[in-house]
Amino acid sequence: MVNPQITNLVIILGMMQVSKKIPFDDPQVLMGVRALYIVSNLIIFAVYFYTGMQIKKKKDLTTLKYLEPAQAGSGEEPKLVTTTIMEYDQQQLQAAYKQQMMGVGMMAFMHLYLKYTNPLIIQSIIPLKGVFEGNIAKVHIFGKPAVGELKRPWKAAGGFMGMGGGEVKTDKASIEQAERAGRGGAKEE
Repeated sequence: MVNPQITNLVIILGMMQVSKKIPFDDPQVLMGVRALYIVSNLIIFAVYFYTGMQIKKKKDLTTLKYLEPAQAGSGEEPKLVTTTIMEYDQQQLQAAYKQQMMGVGMMAFMHLYLKYTNPLIIQSIIPLKGVFEGNIAKVHIFGKPAVGELKRPWKAAGGFMGMGGGEVKTDKASIEQAERAGRGGAKEE
């Protein structure tokens, strides 16, 4: 399977070339591109809404324990998190909503204030593609079993240049050690 980051790069480079040939001076073309961006975001929010309904419908109350890594450079110990599959998926969905809203806000600033139009096309495709490649969609929309790479907790996408926090630990020994040390462990309500 092709790496999603590679396909994103190919799409971005291709769409940059295509967008150079689009006459954004024409008000009808500009409105068409804006409509494409709005429809793309409406589809994304509809997919997230449907995913949320699926999570509530499944109501998986299986307990999930994992060690959440401390932020890089903070010097803190990893925090033990005890939750349910349903709560975990709802948190992931909420984070996805938040990320999409931030993207819309940045695009609105770039387009309305800075008058950039070319990113509208790219931002109509890449986030939509990302929604369907996300773990939450794979499990709740496409019905793939939550095993292997899709086993919760999901690996967070690395930050800039792959420099995120540490790795989420789910092994029994690490969890028992954190429980004995008293780091977290209270179920979040």
